[in-house]
Amino acid sequence: MAGHNKWSKVKRLKGALDAKRGRLFSRLSKEIAVAARLGGGNPAFKPRLRAAVQSVRTQSMLNDSRLQSQMISFLT
Repeated sequence: MAGHNKWSKVKRLKGALDAKRGRLFSRLSKEIAVAARLGGGNPAFKPRLRAAVQSVRTQSMLNDSRLQSQMISFLT
């Protein structure tokens, strides 16, 4: 029975990685929300929002269009 528990190993590792990324993405989303509410939606003029956007991009969380829509949704 070669490979009989390969999926169980993949499932365990993938589950742990997904949980870790989920916590990270939640934290980054909350930071963007707070920064957008405090200072507006233009990262060019707001250093806190600029730092939050930069950290999101380094983690490959969102592309530009989804990031813009997320910032706009927090402002309304």
